[in-house]
Formats: sequence, C-alpha cells, structure tokens
Amino acid sequence: MKEVLRRALSGAVYIILLLSAVFMSSDAFDFLFMTFGLACLYEYKRLVHLKGYHIFIAYLALWWTFIYLVHDRWLIYILMFLTISTNIVLLFFLFSKKDRLFQFHHKFLIGLLYIGGGCIFLTMIPYKDNDFAKLLIMGIFILIWVNDSFAYLVGSTLGRTKLFPAVSPKKTIEGTLGGLVFTLIAAYLLGRYETMINPIQWLILASVIVLFGTLGDLIESKFKRIAGVKDSGAIIPGHGGMLDRLDSMVFAAPFAYLTLKIFTYVS
Repeated sequence: MKEVLRRALSGAVYIILLLSAVFMSSDAFDFLFMTFGLACLYEYKRLVHLKGYHIFIAYLALWWTFIYLVHDRWLIYILMFLTISTNIVLLFFLFSKKDRLFQFHHKFLIGLLYIGGGCIFLTMIPYKDNDFAKLLIMGIFILIWVNDSFAYLVGSTLGRTKLFPAVSPKKTIEGTLGGLVFTLIAAYLLGRYETMINPIQWLILASVIVLFGTLGDLIESKFKRIAGVKDSGAIIPGHGGMLDRLDSMVFAAPFAYLTLKIFTYVS
C-alpha cells in the first residue's frame, strides 16, 4: 500500500509538471522536454556505459538547431529519416537472440538519435502553422497514459500469456491488447472534442502510439536486462528513472510526427 501511494504521488507530481508546462507557454514546454532529454541521456549513458559528456553537447546543439533555427522541412525530414532508421536498427537489436555489444560511436549515435531525436520530435508535434496546439499534445499524452495504465491493470488482473518473456517477463499479450482497446476508446472520445484531426485519424494515431510505444518499452527493457538493472534510474520515486517513464513516448514520437505529417498531406 505504501508503494502504491508513493507511485501515485510521484505520478501526480509528474503530470502536474507536464500540464503546467503545456498550458503555461510553448517555451516552458520546450524547456521541459529539453531537460527530460538530458535526464534520459544521462540514464542511457549509464545503461550502455558510454563514457564522456560529448553526447550532452551534441544533443543540446541538435535540439537548439531544430527547435529554434531550422525551418526547412527537408532538413527536418532528414532528421526524421535518421531517427526512424535508428529506431529500426533498435528493433533488430530487440529481436536478436544475441546481446550485441555496441562500439562507442554506435552508442553515441543511437543515444543522440533514439533519445535526442525522439525528444526533438516530441517537442515538434504540437507546432502547426506557427501555432502551439496544446490540446493535440495533451491528447497524445492522454493516449500514452491510458495505454500504460490499462496495459498494467488488464495485465495484472487477466494476464496469462507472456508477450516477450526473454526481455520483459511481466508484460503480457492480454495487457497489451487491453491497453490498445482502451486507448482506441480514448482516441474516439478525443476525436469528438478535439477537431484538429478527425476521429479516424485519432484512431490511426492511437494505434501507432500503442504499437511503437510498446516496442520502445521493450527496447529499454532489453537495455536494462543487458546492464543487469531493474530501473534506468531513481529520479521518480516508485517509477524508476526518467527513461523508464518516457521510453514509450520517446520511441513513438518520430512515428507519431510522421503520421501527423501524412494526415496533413492527405487532407
């Protein structure tokens, strides 16, 4: 009971911080996710034993460049291609039976694009036609929270079939499907009240977030298993590290951004 209360309190603080940043200003939102990215990179560095602090400098330079300086869509598409390509490499790593040992430059580029690129595209998502779409990004956060919450609740009560026991022994197929169903329900409801994208597009976006969010969670679990640790850090009491909290969000972000761009061209 004490552990549940601690998780609830720390989760509430995290949500309040996120909501405050979204509704305070776009600059506050940008700064918050830049900071979250630094925290995730620090934990990633420890998991893969990446030495030096060059990755922080590279991340800050990349983040500042693409958030404030670059407005050419083709440069953004190049970064998106590199980030998604890196995530695809990580999918091969996830399903490989061998625990691949990455070299320094591999660890550096993976961290910069998987985490750095993910945080950059997460920051870019609410910006549309120079407007900051608060309800759109809040809707995406709601979908992620609904998926995480109901995957845990359904999995802990009805879960019998392991999804990927070699990497994440507690994650079940029933929990994953439960998370998907409730996320689609949430997406349908969002589509009725947030009209920036239509209800069908909300359902497609929800499916993308659930699929790639689940894969992102599994990838981080494999990093932790190889490192021999339960959590990536201890910054959030009861939840572990910042990367534990944002793994699904960071991995899914470039795919969600791509999906929204496709919606723009189709409509």
